[in-house]
Amino acid sequence: MQVFYTPDIANDTYTLNEEESKHCSRVLRLEVGDVVHLIDGVGGLYEAELTNINKKNVQLKVVNKQSDFGKRNHYLHIAIAPTKNIDRLEWFLEKATEIGIDEITPIICDRSERKIVKEDRLEKVVTAAVKQSLTAYHPKVNQAVTFAQFLAKQSHGNKLIAHCMDGDKSYINQLIKPTETCLLLIGPEGDFSPAELEIALQNGYKPVTLGNTRLRTETAALAGCFEVNFLNRIND
Repeated sequence: MQVFYTPDIANDTYTLNEEESKHCSRVLRLEVGDVVHLIDGVGGLYEAELTNINKKNVQLKVVNKQSDFGKRNHYLHIAIAPTKNIDRLEWFLEKATEIGIDEITPIICDRSERKIVKEDRLEKVVTAAVKQSLTAYHPKVNQAVTFAQFLAKQSHGNKLIAHCMDGDKSYINQLIKPTETCLLLIGPEGDFSPAELEIALQNGYKPVTLGNTRLRTETAALAGCFEVNFLNRIND
């Protein structure tokens, strides 16, 4: 079943934008009468029938709708330092969207090798993963901010920071319970600086470990994403 992302859908008829229309008619070669899936990014999954096809737009009629499709019982926000090779960050976004994540914020840290990210590109990666995995909820991709700016924002729920420095740390499942909100900080390849860790701890973040091996940034973030989802799945 082909899937299209339609965040502005509001009634029982819908016209795909020009890009999606071209993909539908010229690449997929769908025809009038074919049925596709539409997702609105906020839990709505629609079945729609193609009613008209021309060069620039494809029109559809909704024949069925499911609300809260695939809704998770928890909320996960991961703030991650952008990787030097942007492909690795995009890989994380794709896989995390498939596994289950609600919000992503790129954070620029003291030891970050990449200071600039293109949020529109990250948004496209997430949208493609949403369509591929038939996820009705589209994760929120925030603009990149500095570590200090991020900590200054008000946040709620469990606040965790994964780091490689010495000191007492807990496993994620020792600090959060199913259905709770979780905010996890993942630093750059060179880890957070001691000053950043100290500020985070002063702001209520709890240190966690993701295992005994040294992980790449995107691997650590994905490991955290999986742990939170697994914790909620086995207790669902």
